[in-house]
Amino acid sequence: MPSPEHEQIVTMLAANASAETLPIEQQRLNMEAVSEMFPLPDDVQVDAVVCNEVVADWISLADSDLSRVVMYLHGGAYTKGSRQTHRELASRIARASGACVLLPEYRLAPEHPCPAGIDDAMACWQWLIAEGYRLDQLAIAGDSAGAGLALALLQTAKAQGIPRPARAALIAPWVDLELAGPSAQAGIVDDPMLQRDRLLADAQHYAGDDLRRWQASTLYGDLSDLPPMLVQVGGRDLLVSDSTRLAKQAQSSGSDVTLEVEDGLVHVWHFFPMLPESQSAIARLGAFLSDL
Repeated sequence: MPSPEHEQIVTMLAANASAETLPIEQQRLNMEAVSEMFPLPDDVQVDAVVCNEVVADWISLADSDLSRVVMYLHGGAYTKGSRQTHRELASRIARASGACVLLPEYRLAPEHPCPAGIDDAMACWQWLIAEGYRLDQLAIAGDSAGAGLALALLQTAKAQGIPRPARAALIAPWVDLELAGPSAQAGIVDDPMLQRDRLLADAQHYAGDDLRRWQASTLYGDLSDLPPMLVQVGGRDLLVSDSTRLAKQAQSSGSDVTLEVEDGLVHVWHFFPMLPESQSAIARLGAFLSDL
């Protein structure tokens, strides 16, 4: 059963659901403002790095294992989100995994549609390889659109013969931009984090009229021979059927996927550090990523 803290967040989100109808630029500013409610702890160090012309945060703690890196791709429906909005969440993943986290500032739609985000993610991934990290020292993670982007990176790297990370952790991945899954249909799931019409508009900004191409809707790409993967999603998430279909199809293709569906929880509850559900999910995710 969701915690009282989770239900307070649900009430807050429902009261602000109309903000999803605002212009993209205002949505971006609102997301930045929300992230400012969660300041970084004093022991978190953030350094800017440039990875093949892509700016990124290098996030670490005093006891971080400098030989291990998690590349984290932020969510935001491909149209919003930034290093700033997801820095605190990335810092908790760094703490839970014991690794450093690389948080890229990939380009956003509609100014930079698909495959710009994939290109930026690949640039950062190849930078890590060029820096001399072994594959067994590297993992990839992301939430929502960032999780879809992480899967696109895995599929692109395989297609191009580029080495891939040892593990992947996907939080509520958006892998079907057509929103064809059962939970994404109108009136099926009550998730105050996401609105179907807004998501479809964001999908078109990112992928144009071809929403089903695998670079954008990674559910329809090659799901075989993926690295061991953890997928976490809430049962109240509009996109829960993206996760369940992804896990089923990837497992049918021979990939090792662990699926965790948390009853009653909304899309990417991990974003809110005060939630006990967030703390336990990040702990499990960190343990998975630390097992390299």
